[in-house]
Amino acid sequence: MTEKTASKHLINLQSTFAVDNAVLQNAVKVFHELDQFEFDLGLIENDDTTAIQTSWWPIISTVGGNSGAKETFLARYLNVELSPTHKTTVLLHNSQGNQTILPATALDVDYRYPFYRISQKLEKIEKGAGGKINASLEMKTLNSPRLQGKLIIDIPDFIHATNYEVSNLLTTYSIEQSDVVLVFCDIFNTTTDLAKALTATLIKQQESNKLVYLYDDTVAGVAAWQKKLADLGLTIGQFIGISQLDNPQSAEFALLEQRLANAGLQRTYRVLHSLEKSINDLENVVIAEVKQGIASWKDRSNFSSIIVLGFIAMLMVFAEVAGLGFLELLLDPIIGGAIVLSITAFMLPLHVMFSKIMAKVTINALTKRQKQLQLTENLAALFEQDLGLKRIMLPVSEPVGWNKKSKARLANLLAKAKDLVQSLNDNFNLYSTVSIPTPAPAPVFAQPAPIAQPQVVAPQPVVQIQPAPAIEIPVAPAQPTSTQQPQQSALMKKFARK
Repeated sequence: MTEKTASKHLINLQSTFAVDNAVLQNAVKVFHELDQFEFDLGLIENDDTTAIQTSWWPIISTVGGNSGAKETFLARYLNVELSPTHKTTVLLHNSQGNQTILPATALDVDYRYPFYRISQKLEKIEKGAGGKINASLEMKTLNSPRLQGKLIIDIPDFIHATNYEVSNLLTTYSIEQSDVVLVFCDIFNTTTDLAKALTATLIKQQESNKLVYLYDDTVAGVAAWQKKLADLGLTIGQFIGISQLDNPQSAEFALLEQRLANAGLQRTYRVLHSLEKSINDLENVVIAEVKQGIASWKDRSNFSSIIVLGFIAMLMVFAEVAGLGFLELLLDPIIGGAIVLSITAFMLPLHVMFSKIMAKVTINALTKRQKQLQLTENLAALFEQDLGLKRIMLPVSEPVGWNKKSKARLANLLAKAKDLVQSLNDNFNLYSTVSIPTPAPAPVFAQPAPIAQPQVVAPQPVVQIQPAPAIEIPVAPAQPTSTQQPQQSALMKKFARK
C-alpha cells in the first residue's frame, strides 16, 4: 500500500479553518484517512481530497423583498457603503480600503468558497448557462471587521430576476449551504414564482434550525407575522424585530449577534455531516455505480459470446440435418473431444476481445455518470482494474479491493466521524460541566421478588431526664413475717377443721 501524502488542499483547509478548533483538527485527520482509503482503491489522485464537498467557511445568507430593508441592514451592520447589484453576491472580508469585485469564475474554481463548480450545476438545468455565470454571480471584498471569519451571501431581490431557473438554483444552493439564513419578511409580500419557490425551499430547511425572520415590528407584532408565515407552512424559526437593530445596545441586536456568532458552530456540524456523507456515499454511490458498471459489462460480454456460440450450434444442427453425421463425430471420444477443445480455444480469445470492447463502452458510461453526479472519485479508474484475464473469465461482481477488510476499514472511519459529532455535543452537555461526586450505583439486572423485612423503628431522640428530688414517706411498723401467719376469717377456720 502506497502512503498518500496529505493534499495541499487539505493542508490549506487545516491551516485556515482548524487552527483553533480541535474538532475540525480531528476531522482533518479522518478526511486524510478517507483520502488514503480512496487512493488505495484508485479513485483519487495523490493530490486530491474528499474534503472539498462543502465550503468550510461559516456562511450567512440574506434574502429580502423590494422594500430595501435588507440593503439598509447590511450597510449599517457592516458599516460600509454597498453599491446596488442584481447578482447573487458573496461578501468577503478584505483589509484593503477599496471594495473589489471579482467575477463568478473566481468562485467556480476555488473549492474553499460555497459556489465551487456551480457552473456544472447551471449547465445541467440550462444549456449554456454554465458559461454565463458572471451575469448572475459575483464576489465582493469589503473592509468590515464583522466579516472576519465568515461569508455573507447577499441574495438579490426577486423582482429584478430575469432567469427563473438560474435564480432559483442560486437561491436554493445558497440557503442549503448556509449556516444562518436571515429572511426579511417583506419578501412574503411578493407574489412572483421565485418568491413561491423560496417559500418551498424554506419549508424544507425548517428543521435545520438556521432560519431567522427579521420583521418590521413598527407595522405588526410578532404574533401577526407568525400567523402569516404559519399559513404559508413556515412554523419553525426565530423572529427578531428590526426597529431596534440600529442600536448595538438593544436586546434584539444582542440576540442577532448571538445567532451570527453561532454560525461557526453550525459550520463545524456541517463539515462533520459532509465527512459522514462522504464515507456513506463511498459505498452507497461510488462502489454501487462501479458494481453496476461491472454487472452491465459482464452481461454485454457474455451476451456477445453467447451469440457466437449460438451461431456455432446452429451450424452444427444444419450439418446434422444435411446428413453429414456431425452428431456421430461429436459423440466420438477422440474427435468429439478435439472439436470441443477447438471451440474452446476459439471462444476464449474471442470472449476476451468482446470484454475489452464492452469495457470501453462501460468506461464511457461511468465517466458520463461521474459528471452527472459531480463526483470527485474516478469511477472509470476503479473499473479498469477489473480488466485482468482472471476477472474477465471468472464471475466476479465486486470491484478490485472491495472486500471484508475494506468494508471493516470504512466502518471504522464512519465510527470515527460519529465520535467527532459526539465530542462536539459533549461541549454543551450539562453533565460535562457540573461534576457531583456520587458513588457509582451497582448494576441492576432484574427486579427480585419482595422479601419480608423486620420492621425497623426509627430511633427516637434521647432526652436526658434529671432525677426528681427525694421525698420522705412514713413507713408503717413492721408486721411479723416468718412465724406469724396471716389472720384467717372464721369461715376459713371452720373449713380447715373439717
